[in-house]
Amino acid sequence: MSEPRAASEPARGIVVAHGGLAEGLVDAVRQIAGVTPEELVGVPNRGVGFEDLCSRTREALAPNRNVIFTDLPSGSCHLAAMIVVREVPEIPVVTGVNLPMLLDFVFNRGLGFDELVPRLSEKAQGAIGGNRHAPPRP
Repeated sequence: MSEPRAASEPARGIVVAHGGLAEGLVDAVRQIAGVTPEELVGVPNRGVGFEDLCSRTREALAPNRNVIFTDLPSGSCHLAAMIVVREVPEIPVVTGVNLPMLLDFVFNRGLGFDELVPRLSEKAQGAIGGNRHAPPRP
């Protein structure tokens, strides 16, 4: 069953990532967009075992709508998220989290997941680029 275009309650984002990445991304989004822990929370994988990471991810969930963001596909954070969503399968897990993705999430977290999740992937991919200046010719 798919959700309507706009959900009745905005989703909470849970960022599950290695080291200080979860906290760093959440802190950056809070500085830029002024969001609260009710909107976006970080769960760092630093100095905890796998079971503790799963428990901390579960504890971060809001009572209603959630989206879990992870940093690395098939990493421990992603696997913990997948264990958690076995119990609550309506929660989407989005991998490859970056700052543009999270900013788009906080401004559009009221959208239905059928629209929101592909949008987040597109925003994240569109923000990836590279530039290398060629050295001057002699």
